[in-house]
Amino acid sequence: MGYSVRPTGRLHLPAADDVAAATAIRAALAVRDGWFSEEICPDAGTVADLAWVGAAQVVRDGDWIEFARDEQGDAKWSEQATAFYVELAPFVRAGTVSCTGEDGSTWAYAYADGKITQQGWNAWDCSLEPFGEPVYPWRET
Repeated sequence: MGYSVRPTGRLHLPAADDVAAATAIRAALAVRDGWFSEEICPDAGTVADLAWVGAAQVVRDGDWIEFARDEQGDAKWSEQATAFYVELAPFVRAGTVSCTGEDGSTWAYAYADGKITQQGWNAWDCSLEPFGEPVYPWRET
């Protein structure tokens, strides 16, 4: 069970910052709900090792990382998936990761100079920003 997501995109995350980014991600995952735990993934030391938490597969290309759907695992969204993308922000110089949910909903995370901006409505948690309050566009206000 869960909400399947297909991420795609490319981020400029210098290779020299990869381990620091992974360390920040691991700390954030520890306090959020999801499938990651230190017991099942004790040696996850790079962003690529942790990408499955973000429903993604990551391949490094120099100082860029490229995102695709995790075809090997169970690409489901969770609070930890959101945390994965948020915690990347301080280490990313530029780029965008687009997410397509199982129902066709789309949203994206745009990165610039260490900051993240969500573009669109995340259909999993109904937010317009990472960890934001739910917004239900089909309801009248």
